[in-house]
Amino acid sequence: MSVTDTELVEQANTAFYETMERGEFDKLSDLWLDDDISCIHPGWPVLTGRGEVLRSYALIMANTEYIQFFLTDVRVSVAGDTARVTCTENILSGGPAEDGGELGPLVGQLVVATNVFRRTPDGWKIWSHHGSPVLTETDDEEDENSPS
Repeated sequence: MSVTDTELVEQANTAFYETMERGEFDKLSDLWLDDDISCIHPGWPVLTGRGEVLRSYALIMANTEYIQFFLTDVRVSVAGDTARVTCTENILSGGPAEDGGELGPLVGQLVVATNVFRRTPDGWKIWSHHGSPVLTETDDEEDENSPS
């Protein structure tokens, strides 16, 4: 049974998130194209080129003790040698250990992402990642909007 391009792209997308969860920087680096890449992390400026993009992931990995991604709403579209994956990243993360040596507080975050891949002789590689926070109402906002 042959694997379709859609399945290969979905596998490449999954590998991207799994290498971040495991903190495997070298493997993460291998998933990106060698040339004109870009990345937008939520709240960050546009990063371009391998140096800037990979440096951002090194910083994130160095300052995040624990991270887990639960992907939902994954949609893959392939057109020739280019593919797009859109998904919702349900992220659970924890900062560096505090004085007691235990993991910092866990924080949940919701991000919608677009990952663009290009086919290479070595398989599908990431060309661009764009993550945008999903704004949710806080309890204070809900109180202001509810009838008295």
